Amino acid sequence: MLARGCDTVRAAGQTRRVQLGFDTRLTLLAAGLIFLWALILGVWKYRRMVASPNGQAHPYVDIAHRSALLYSFATLLLAVFVELSAWATAVNLVAAAVVVAFFVIAIGSYVSHGLREDTDNQFRHPTPALHAGMIALIVGEIGGFAVLLAGFVVEQLF
Repeated sequence: MLARGCDTVRAAGQTRRVQLGFDTRLTLLAAGLIFLWALILGVWKYRRMVASPNGQAHPYVDIAHRSALLYSFATLLLAVFVELSAWATAVNLVAAAVVVAFFVIAIGSYVSHGLREDTDNQFRHPTPALHAGMIALIVGEIGGFAVLLAGFVVEQLF
């Protein structure tokens, strides 16, 4: 792993320094915060299931919970690629931040639909704004990760 920051790890009775870059540490923080959000959303989902006559939460409450769980682990994966990238800290940070921002926006959108209980499928009556948002999401998530993947390839394979 690249030596850029500094943390201590204890393994098998030994202490060693693990060096993490600032960009990696921020990405890991984002993963942790999204995971915490997922856990809180799980409580919301549980409360809605208990209160529901059919034992199910609103579909978007369920989607918000599940997507937050998945996005937290996806953000961990981003952190690995950030740490192993050849690119400058600023490039890695921007690339990861774009992807994470779209993860957070998506979860927030699902939470909003779950609170309002306005739909069980946001694409049933899509608006031009929804389509524009989806195009931005596609470009941002794929583009941001492609930057990190390219940085990994350059640093680790060449």
